[in-house]
Amino acid sequence: MKQILFLSILLLIISCSSKKNESAENSKPHVVATTGMLYDAVINIAGDKVTAEAIMGPGVDPHLYKATQGDLAKFNQADLIVYNGILLEGKMSEILKKLGRQKPTVAAAESVPKEMLKSAIGYEDAYDPHVWFDVKRWRYAVKAISHALIKLDSANQKYYEANTQTYFSRLDSLDTYVRERINEIPESQRILVTAHDAFVYFGDAYGIRVEALQGISTVADFGLKDIAEIIDLIIENNIKAIFVETSVSEKSINAVVQGCKEKGHEVKIGGYLYSDAMGELGTEEGTYVGMFRSNVETIVNALK
Repeated sequence: MKQILFLSILLLIISCSSKKNESAENSKPHVVATTGMLYDAVINIAGDKVTAEAIMGPGVDPHLYKATQGDLAKFNQADLIVYNGILLEGKMSEILKKLGRQKPTVAAAESVPKEMLKSAIGYEDAYDPHVWFDVKRWRYAVKAISHALIKLDSANQKYYEANTQTYFSRLDSLDTYVRERINEIPESQRILVTAHDAFVYFGDAYGIRVEALQGISTVADFGLKDIAEIIDLIIENNIKAIFVETSVSEKSINAVVQGCKEKGHEVKIGGYLYSDAMGELGTEEGTYVGMFRSNVETIVNALK
């Protein structure tokens, strides 16, 4: 009888503790980010003061992504929605703008000063949304996220501000690292060839020429003329390696490799680059800094 009573009390304590923990979790602001890069900024700034999740995971192309009913439910339940903006989210852009009239949202990349944005070739009056590939431009997006979190949860303002400064220090170290590593590539070989134009800001910031088969959006297709022009460029500049992106089909890059081979020039696949999506959560490449460093290591090792 005593043993049964003891077990009953123990179960009651566990149940109460579980409900208390669940209640504490539910009392935290819930933040939904569209991409992994944005999610990483949120958790670096907010730590355990919020619950956070990303809509798009590894290997997902945001240009083509369509919101599911589950995604819409997550957006509706969120206390704050963080998205890139500048039409990166393609088919979700209108939904996100409408949600912005109903609840707190932040289009983080749209905080980058207009004079620092690059025009999107082939898209009238549009800008290139891939601002995260220049650390200094990305700082503006991070700052916008920090401000949004403080506005949402002012009780933890000092915590968020301190974490933002810590994150900025890590970003500054990353920026220095990238510049040092890119300088290891001979100037004549600083040409980055990829499937779609996600690396324009990277090239502008770190002094490397960027060429791609598709424009800034993977919605646009490539043709035989695009492939022929890239093949000629590779042969003329004796480029040793070109790159596949984790969120884009390998078809176009494989066609370029084959075309070069038919013209007597051997070009290798230099490796996989993270462009519109990061790696798996829980890995180095699943963080913004780790993803960026992985890309740089892949590019430098293949081209130098």
